[in-house]
Amino acid sequence: MKTNFLSSSDLLQVASEEKLYKKLVLQLNKDLKLANHEEEFALDISAEKLKRDLHEIIYILINERFADYLNFLYIIDVPEKQVKSLDGNDVVQLSEEVTFLVLKREWQKVWFKNKYK
Repeated sequence: MKTNFLSSSDLLQVASEEKLYKKLVLQLNKDLKLANHEEEFALDISAEKLKRDLHEIIYILINERFADYLNFLYIIDVPEKQVKSLDGNDVVQLSEEVTFLVLKREWQKVWFKNKYK
C-alpha cells in the first residue's frame, strides 16, 4: 500500500488507478453521515471537486463549528499527533492540510478493506 503521498491529488490519482476511488467516496460519505454532516458526495464527482469541496467543509467546520470539526476527525480516526503538528496560523492552509490527512486516513480504510475482504 502506498502511503507516502505528496498531495491529495497524488492520493486520489492512486485511488483511481487502483479502481478504489468510488469506494473512497463511499467511505467518506459514510463517515460524514456518522459525524452528523449533511453533505454527501456523488460517486461520479471529479477528484478535484471532491478535494475542493472537502476542503471547504473542513474550513467551515474549523471556523464555525469547532466541536463538530473535532468530532469529524475523531470519527474518521485522523491521528491526533498529526493534526497537532500542523501550523494553525493560516486557517486556509490548515484546512487544506487536514483535508489531506482525512483523505489519507479514508484511503487506508478503503485499501485495507479491499485487500482483506
